[in-house]
Amino acid sequence: MEIMSPQNTRVKEWAGLQEKKHRDKAGKYIVEGIHLVQEALLAEAEVECLAYDLEKGMPAELKPLLQSVQGMEVIGVSAAVIAKCSSTGTPQPLFAIVRKEQQGLEAILGKQDSWVMVLDGVQDPGNVGTIIRSADAAGADGVILGKGCADLYNPKTIRSTMGSMFHLPVVEGDLSDILPHARERGALLVSTSLTGVDSCYTHDFRGSQWLLIGSEGQGISPQTAAFVDKSIIIPMAGRAESLNAAMAATILLFEGMRQRDIHRR
Repeated sequence: MEIMSPQNTRVKEWAGLQEKKHRDKAGKYIVEGIHLVQEALLAEAEVECLAYDLEKGMPAELKPLLQSVQGMEVIGVSAAVIAKCSSTGTPQPLFAIVRKEQQGLEAILGKQDSWVMVLDGVQDPGNVGTIIRSADAAGADGVILGKGCADLYNPKTIRSTMGSMFHLPVVEGDLSDILPHARERGALLVSTSLTGVDSCYTHDFRGSQWLLIGSEGQGISPQTAAFVDKSIIIPMAGRAESLNAAMAATILLFEGMRQRDIHRR
């Protein structure tokens, strides 16, 4: 099948997925570029259709994967269609339309010694995506996005994850509902604070721990802070006032990974 006109009804629907209201209504999102599409296919995400630039042809990296995917429509399109559906100034040669899947909160809660990153009001899509990528790299069991966070399916968030959103559960939900369940399952809820007694290098990250990171401007909300069991500090030797959310989260994740790996040996 081929679609050449950017005025085609389906193309307009695809392009609409750049906006959250249309993603929510359709229950779908758009993934752009060879690497991200490849990650979606390898993770067996529910890819509804794959559109590629007819002039450039199907990328060689994807051809082997197409043979094992069933129920996915493959459509050749014009460069004008690609441009209309792209969120960047230099469009990638293909994109995929993916159905949103049920969130895996129970899988995270049921994990023994769960190691989870929780975001509260982190609004920058780049930071949210980077934290998901760091959580994946550090071996976390999942990421929870509370209210006020950037949409997981925002194209900027997706690009920043570099495919990690397909490697571990990422759940969007209300922290006032989720955190009590984590506590009931034995999780220690830990946040960062300039008034923390322990540093992140003396805190013991073993056992079930959920790490809470808030927005750069406000930190975690008072409602979320009420659930926190312990606050720790990231020590800084220089004059910087603070770290951005993604950097702070990454430091905690990798120190936690280091400690937990040492005690597994």
